[in-house]
Amino acid sequence: MQKFEKLYEIAKDLAEKTYGFLDTKGPGIGNHATNQFISALGAKATKEFGQDYSEKNICGPNSLLVDFYFPDEGVIVEVALGLKNSNTEYEKDILKAIMAKSLGNKVEKLVFITKLGGAKKCNQPGRVAVKEWLLSAHKIEMEVMDL
Repeated sequence: MQKFEKLYEIAKDLAEKTYGFLDTKGPGIGNHATNQFISALGAKATKEFGQDYSEKNICGPNSLLVDFYFPDEGVIVEVALGLKNSNTEYEKDILKAIMAKSLGNKVEKLVFITKLGGAKKCNQPGRVAVKEWLLSAHKIEMEVMDL
C-alpha cells in the first residue's frame, strides 16, 4: 500500500469519527472545520508514518504549500473537501504540482481527498480536460478520492 492510500484510509476513518463531517457549514465555520480536520489528519499521519509529510513548501520561494508530499513516491496529496463545489482550489492545486515538478521535485501523481461528490464533479468535461492536459503535458497523473 502506498503512503497516499494509507493517508486516505486515515482520513476516511477520521471523517467517519467527526460529528457532522459531511454537513455543509459555509464560509468561516467551514474553513475552521476544514483546518481542524487537516490538522488532526496531519497529526495522525505523522504518528503513522513516523515523520511529518504535511504542509511542505516544494513550490519555490512563496507561500504555496502542498497539504502532503511523499517524495519517495512522487505523490502530492491535497485535502480539498469542497471539490464538489463550483469555486475550488482545483486549478491552484494543479499549478502547485506543476511548479513543484518544474523545481526538480519528484512529482508523478496528484491526489485529491475530498468529500462525497468531488470525484463526480471532476468527471465534468472542463476538469477532465485539465486532468488529461496535466498528464500529457507534465506527466503528472491525477486521482480524486471521495471520503
